[in-house]
Amino acid sequence: MHVAAAAGIRATLRDTWRVLLKELSAFGVVGAINFALDVALFQLMYVVIGADALVAKIVSTSITTTTAYFMHRHWSFAHRERTGIRREYPIFFLVNALTLALSLVMIGVVRYPLGQTSVLVLQLTNIASIAIGTVIRFLAYKRWVFPPRT
Repeated sequence: MHVAAAAGIRATLRDTWRVLLKELSAFGVVGAINFALDVALFQLMYVVIGADALVAKIVSTSITTTTAYFMHRHWSFAHRERTGIRREYPIFFLVNALTLALSLVMIGVVRYPLGQTSVLVLQLTNIASIAIGTVIRFLAYKRWVFPPRT
C-alpha cells in the first residue's frame, strides 16, 4: 500500500511539474515575443513619432495585450479549460490594464517628478515595469483567466 501510494504521489508530482514547465516555457516564449513587440512599439511611438511617453506605453500595451491573449489561449494554456472569449478576454484585459497602470505609474514618476527624458532611462523603467507585470500576469492567468479543467 505504501509503495503504491508513493508511486502515485511521484507520478502526480511528475505530471504537475511537466505541466508547470510547459506553461512557464510557453509563457516565456509568448512573453519574449510580446516584450520585443512592446519595446519596439514604445520606441517607435516615443522616438520616431514623438508621442508622449505615456501615450506610447498605452499604444504598445494595447497591441501586445491582444496578441498575447491569442498566443496564450492557443499555446501556453491550451490544455486548460476553455471558458470562452467573452469570459476570458475581459478578465485578461483587466489583468493587463492593471499591470499597464503599474507601468504608467512607474514611467510617469520617472518621466515627470524625476524629470528624466533620457530614452535609455525611460526604456529601462519600461522594461522593469514589464518584468514586474509578467509575474503578476502569469499568476493571474493561471488562477482567473485560464482555469484548470474540472
